Amino acid sequence: MSILGDYRQRYLDERAYETPSALWLRRIRGALIPIVLLVGLLLMAVQGMNVLYLLGALWVAILLAHPTHGFLILYSIITIYPVSRVVTVSLRPTQTLLSTSLAVIPQNASLENYRNLFTEQNFTLWIWNSALITIVVSIIGVTVAATSAYAFSRWRFPGRSPALLLLLSTQMIPAGMLLIPIFIIVSRLGLQNNLLGLALAYITTAIPLSIWILRGYYDTIPYDLEEAAMVDGASRLEAFYRIVLPLSTPALAVIFLFNFLNAWSEYQVANVILKADEIRTWPLGLNDFVGNFQTQWGLYAAASVLITVPVVALFLYSSKYLISGLTLGSVKG
Repeated sequence: MSILGDYRQRYLDERAYETPSALWLRRIRGALIPIVLLVGLLLMAVQGMNVLYLLGALWVAILLAHPTHGFLILYSIITIYPVSRVVTVSLRPTQTLLSTSLAVIPQNASLENYRNLFTEQNFTLWIWNSALITIVVSIIGVTVAATSAYAFSRWRFPGRSPALLLLLSTQMIPAGMLLIPIFIIVSRLGLQNNLLGLALAYITTAIPLSIWILRGYYDTIPYDLEEAAMVDGASRLEAFYRIVLPLSTPALAVIFLFNFLNAWSEYQVANVILKADEIRTWPLGLNDFVGNFQTQWGLYAAASVLITVPVVALFLYSSKYLISGLTLGSVKG
């Protein structure tokens, strides 16, 4: 079908069971689309080939043709723009750091701030410490939560319901109220100024929510599958390892992602437990760039861009598991 024929069918031709007001509204939208595009082209030509006028006219035309798509495009631009400003600040030379220009790529853009992060700051050490703690917390958290949630899902034992309520109640306590007891416990264990102490603090706060999510997901897996495996000679542990865990991959990915994100960007607990420079995580290191009289915005922006790369990569890789894990784990049956 030609473009003209498609245009007539979409905006001009009558449709069965369509009211006259809806028909004229559709025809008005169809008439405005080429007018808007023409106005955008004329403004671009008059204003020295400024492509922003054409882009604006194109968005208005999309909004008229497909209102939902037009709204989503606008929402995406509003969401991405602050991120683009961070990238812009990270590329600005020191002498133009406080410029009010709105250009995405600044004049005389350079990678000086990125180079200074690795040559004049301990950014590599901060990233290593954060990555080490995050991986340990994520793996141990998933392991402990997977076995504990299986027990809560498959067995009925005395104190099961109170224990589940206790785990849920721990999520209702504000994080700030946990700082003092966490500090006391870590100090008595002799783990202050130790990455292991920080990892233990993160694990204890991550496991309760992980158990609740996994327990809901295990309830959706038919017990008949495990019984069939045990009839064929598998033990309870083998049935859990070979049947339940593979079927729970989406939920396990969700738990791993949640634990990773919480441990990767946490600041309050780390600031209480870690004081030595050689064991700082990146949130503590970036805090040094903010001074009482001066803030090193270039270094701060460059570091912010770099630390988002692993998080975005992990989220994009596990997004399919995130969607399926949350939807399937929320329904029993």
